[in-house]
Amino acid sequence: MAAEGSSTVVNIDAAAAAAAAADAEARGKAPAAVPPPPPAPAAAKAAAPFVRFMSKTKAKGGWKRGVFCFDLFLRIFALGACLTAAILMGTADETLPFFTELFQFHAEFDDFPAFTFFVIGNAVAGGYLLISIPCSLFGIVRPRPVGPRLLLIILDTVMVALTTAAAASAAAIVYLAHNGNQRANWVPICLQFNDFCQRTSGAVVTSFAAAVLFMLMVVMSALALRKH
Repeated sequence: MAAEGSSTVVNIDAAAAAAAAADAEARGKAPAAVPPPPPAPAAAKAAAPFVRFMSKTKAKGGWKRGVFCFDLFLRIFALGACLTAAILMGTADETLPFFTELFQFHAEFDDFPAFTFFVIGNAVAGGYLLISIPCSLFGIVRPRPVGPRLLLIILDTVMVALTTAAAASAAAIVYLAHNGNQRANWVPICLQFNDFCQRTSGAVVTSFAAAVLFMLMVVMSALALRKH
């Protein structure tokens, strides 16, 4: 009986030891997860308005900077168009070679007041564009100020009128040079002064292109002045 009782005690102790070992092994394999630290609601609430303000500012400034970049490219192209038109018209000069030195037919741009006005108008527009490019760069850096953009939209509108008037007046003379006028007995001179007419025609087309670019710049400035 004593031997049987001791055997039962040994078996119970062994089972308890095995259960303890299994429990320890399970705890070692699957450690308890450490809960994350609680968030700081006060700091999050304090930073939320700043984050919203920065995101809103970035979104608004982003599209305005894109408008100003496009406006800068338009000004560079318009500057090239105005200078090209002025140079083409200012260098339009041709003398017919089949006459003597004492009697020659000569055509030059300053023989026509409309062509002189054309050269002056496009030169003024080109000078204005050269000055306005730094203002456009300032708009890319700081898209918020309204004053410089309002000044540019007013001056751009003036330049639209100037370049359009210069191109239209020159276009009328170029049309008469190409086609003449039978009722007034004006013969087309482009049959003889071919190079002169080609240069003046190219200058007029280029000036009309500059006028269109000025119109687009007015639209860009109006978009930049929008609040939303």
